[in-house]
Amino acid sequence: MAELEIHHEEGKEDPRGQKIGILAAVIAVALAIVTIASHRAHTDAVLLKASTNDRWSFYQSKRMKLHSLELGADLMEVLGTKNEAAREKIEAYRKEAERYEHDSKEVSDEAREKEHEAVVVEGKALRFDFGEGLLEIALVLTSLYFISKKMLFPIVGVIAGVMGLAAAASGWLM
Repeated sequence: MAELEIHHEEGKEDPRGQKIGILAAVIAVALAIVTIASHRAHTDAVLLKASTNDRWSFYQSKRMKLHSLELGADLMEVLGTKNEAAREKIEAYRKEAERYEHDSKEVSDEAREKEHEAVVVEGKALRFDFGEGLLEIALVLTSLYFISKKMLFPIVGVIAGVMGLAAAASGWLM
């Protein structure tokens, strides 16, 4: 079995590198939290859109029933049936049509409300996505310190991280 040797230099500690490593870990945790929030927001948006589509389908079924009733009443009137049973049936059709008219109005209002909710949630998801992207950039830039040993990378990484957290926070505050 092959042995694994780990080489490290004795006495060469990098206290700045340790702090930057901790900074990178904190950025990674923030990135994980924002990523989860982003995924949840996208899932909520998809579910709201599905619910909206269901409401619009229900609206269409109500409207089709309404038009069928109107057509039945119109046909009975045009064909000229003048007996009492025909008049009662026409009146029943008219009352049902009024009910379907009212019901379809309520359903369309619900669908519009769901559409609005979906737009709001999509706005949140966009802010989370933007924050996630900036936090990913922050993590990569901060990690470049370990290759280059230049402080420019963690400094720019912190700036990107702060901007990413601000973007994500604006999503939570919406």
